[in-house]
Parts: sequence; C-alpha cells; structure tokens
Amino acid sequence: MRIVLIILLLGATLAANTQVLTGIWRGKRTQNAGGCFPEYSLELHITYMHDNTFMGNAYSFDKDRYTKINFKGRYNPLNKRMVIIENTVLQYNVPENCIPCIKTYELTWSQDAGGEALLGQWTGHEMGNSHTCQPGTITLTRQTTSQFPVDLFQNDSLAAIQKNLHLATREKDLLQTIDIDTNSVTIELYDNAEIDDDTVSVFINNTLLLYKKRLTNKPVTLNVDMFPGMDYEMMMYAENLGRIPPNTALMIITAGRKRYELRLSSSEQKSATVRFRYQPPGK
Repeated sequence: MRIVLIILLLGATLAANTQVLTGIWRGKRTQNAGGCFPEYSLELHITYMHDNTFMGNAYSFDKDRYTKINFKGRYNPLNKRMVIIENTVLQYNVPENCIPCIKTYELTWSQDAGGEALLGQWTGHEMGNSHTCQPGTITLTRQTTSQFPVDLFQNDSLAAIQKNLHLATREKDLLQTIDIDTNSVTIELYDNAEIDDDTVSVFINNTLLLYKKRLTNKPVTLNVDMFPGMDYEMMMYAENLGRIPPNTALMIITAGRKRYELRLSSSEQKSATVRFRYQPPGK
C-alpha cells in the first residue's frame, strides 16, 4: 500500500509541475569572443508539446541577418530544465564569412511576478561540418505576439505534398468564430447524414494537415496546439462532392471541458471555414 501511495503521489507531483511551453519566447542569444556576432535576438516558437517532449522553430535575427532552424526538445518537470536540439536550417541570410550554427540549448524555466522565463546556455557546431561554434548564453521571456509567421506542426510527408499541391481557387465560407480557453483542441470530422464517399483535405492557416481523407461514421481526427491571442482558420476543401452534392461533414470540437458541434458544407465554389482564438483564462 505504501508503494502504491508513493507512486500516486509522484504522479500527482509530475502532473502539477508540468508546464505548457507551447507559445512564443523571445530575448537574447549571446556568443563568446571569436563568434560572428556577440549578441543576437532570438525567438523560439514551440508549436507542439506532448508528454514533456516538444518541437518548433528557432529564429536568430539582427536587422536583415537571420536564421530559421527547426528543433526538438524535452522538458523535465522535476527540475524545470529542458534540452533543445536544433535539426535543420530552413532559411538563412548571414555574411559570407559566417556559417549558421546548429545549436543545443540547456535552459531552465522559471516564473515570477514579471512572467515566465527560459534561461541558460547553448553550444553548437557549424552547419555542414563538425567545427565547434563559440558558445554563449540565452535569456528569453514568454511573449503574446511574434515577429515572424507562426508555423503549425506538419509532418514531412504532408509538407512534401503541399509543395506540389495546386488547388482550385474557391471562396471561403466562414461558418463560425469560436473563442477557446485552452491551448489544445481536438477536431473530429464525420460524414454528415448518409455516407456517400465525401473526401476532404483540411488546412489550418494555409498549412495542409489532412489530405484526401474519406469521411465515414468513424472520426478523422486532428489535434492542434494553439498560441494565445492568435487566430487559427480551419478550411475544409472538398476533393469531391460524393454521390450526394455538396460535400458535407459533422465537425465535433473538444476544447478542454467545452464541446462544439458544427455542420460544414463545401462545394466546387466555396470551402467551409471555422476560426478559433485561444485566450488563456484571466487574460
């Protein structure tokens, strides 16, 4: 019984200490002497988090010089520390004598009356080789607005499909705008009424997240993590009209304890859209 109690208490402690890190973090990244720049502005977008692992994009910038690099990370709720490992340089514009650094961050989360912060150090190596970059420090605070477009998490296969995707131009038909008080939303799509082979693709903020999914009496499910204070527009694009036009769907939205049911209809002229905005409680 004592062992069971200890396990239950440990689980409760972990749950209580887990932080929602998704969002925008901005501040400064310094570099020791010998690096290209002694100080850079840094903005992290943590776009997806599950079971204390997360991913997103890092933007280092100074006027017209910048890099955009994606990353993965893991957070330890017991000591409030995290490790972030950058992967691929997506975009960059740096002087010819400089090479972007692929970095590893070791940061600690904290909170006081001034808000949330991530503080720590970074190390790294040059893009395309194993030469060590001069390390430095990182100081970030949580922000409500971004200086860069916010990407949604999209897997590699969908990203490859979207690069070569050519959609017919259609009018957007806004059905409803929904205010939510949680950062995590689950969207389920069913065929509405008779199952007639309706097939759809789904975009959120012009990012392809579902491709040519046939709607049935079983849900096609999409989980989305949202940043506070931002609009997210979901568009259902009809890939066909089924046997009974137009293409119709029942959409069930679960946001925390709230549940919404909407009926969407898309055609060759219009695409049904729904907008979401996440506003944290008390903000």
